[in-house]
Amino acid sequence: MGMMWACSAASLACSRRLSRASRARRVGRLGRLAARGSEWSAGLQDPREFESEEDYLKTLEADGELPKGFRIANSNLTFIPEEAQEMGELPMRLTVLCLEEPSDMAAAVFTQNAFPGAPVRVGRCRFADKAKLQAVVVNNKISNVSPPDSDGGVSASEELCLELAKKLNLPGGGESVLPSSTGVIGWRLPVKEMVQALPTEEMLKGGSAVAAARGIMTTDRYPKLSAKTFDAGAKLVGIAKGAGMIEPNMATMLSFLMTDISFERTELQAMLEECVAASFNAISVDGDESTSDTVVLISSGRASADVSKEEFKAALKEVCCDLAAQVVRNGEGTQHVIRVSVSGADTDDTARRVGKAVVNGPLFKSAVAGNDPNVGRLIGKVGQTLGTDGAKMARDCVCKIGGETIFENGQFRLDTAKEQRLSSHLKFAAADCQLPYPQHRRVVDVEVVLGTGSGKAVVLGSDLTTEYVKINADYRS
Repeated sequence: MGMMWACSAASLACSRRLSRASRARRVGRLGRLAARGSEWSAGLQDPREFESEEDYLKTLEADGELPKGFRIANSNLTFIPEEAQEMGELPMRLTVLCLEEPSDMAAAVFTQNAFPGAPVRVGRCRFADKAKLQAVVVNNKISNVSPPDSDGGVSASEELCLELAKKLNLPGGGESVLPSSTGVIGWRLPVKEMVQALPTEEMLKGGSAVAAARGIMTTDRYPKLSAKTFDAGAKLVGIAKGAGMIEPNMATMLSFLMTDISFERTELQAMLEECVAASFNAISVDGDESTSDTVVLISSGRASADVSKEEFKAALKEVCCDLAAQVVRNGEGTQHVIRVSVSGADTDDTARRVGKAVVNGPLFKSAVAGNDPNVGRLIGKVGQTLGTDGAKMARDCVCKIGGETIFENGQFRLDTAKEQRLSSHLKFAAADCQLPYPQHRRVVDVEVVLGTGSGKAVVLGSDLTTEYVKINADYRS
């Protein structure tokens, strides 16, 4: 029996190796295999694949150890929304990220939406006052945006912060707590039920950040985490949530970045703004900017080794880009991630506008969802964005999908064999949007060359599926 089991195990291991080798050859045919993180590089494909939810979660756990000086806790509650009592009891989760000591090493960027949620307004005040922070409290289900309270939900967020500070014995009181909310817009927070369910000091645990990544999920199918370990054990760990209402403009997507490396607050703020511009502000699932978009970076300062500013900023950009790509991949109903690499534009802003227009074009997104290489929809959207003012760039425009030139010198370059290869490329990038884990990190590779200008940008977006419509037609329930 032992010999049979050993032979069976060896056969299974061999089968998995052959399967992975076969997948690698397929990647080689349909896109250049490259290093982790190549989702943002034109012509390349990220090699990561996951065979099951267990396989994916093991990968997160391997990366997810919290930096020194951080602990987390989750709790659950139920409530009946005042605005929709006929819906009965609904679930809500509370997630707390806590530092062992207050820290003035923090940075944040928030939504530029004209109707920001109360937590965003409170957060802006915290940073304007240069408050030392010791905890972040996050709730899902209700975003606390412009409810019919006298102060638009601010007192509700502040009460939650104060009560958490009491439960955790935080010396800085409620002002040392940063609130963050995501979910239905317009409803009041059930403050009484939330206060009763707030985690206690005894519930705070070190170890893995995966539980926090799970805790902040809403319509997300799986948790999102990215990390970087430096020499001597210093750490940067980020988590994110977001699946719909995604086109951040931070200058219902949340991301929290934790590190134990010490930097001045002004340095952290400058690095965060630069990295967010190239990552979270360069993605779109549905073209809708949330009223709650928030990215927070906070340091415990507990690392024993120094890390240079350049090394840390490079790691911060890598983690932000990785999380941003995961947000798109986990988009509501997303089957394909679309990467649009634009170069040769007159400015970076023009390149970014073209990229955003392509990933937000419902006709092109729908074609991608159906694995239909309807390239006229791509060219039409590029031309619409350039307009008559961009006539010179339009004349020089070259477009490619999956490395195949489909348009140049003002004419399409298509034939039957190329159509088949284009369709194969779309199928190669497809994934099952029902699974509780990402099957792979591949993308639909779109390149747009507009001439010889220096402007360039890379934008990630998703396709448009019937599942997206189904989710958002019934979101509140």
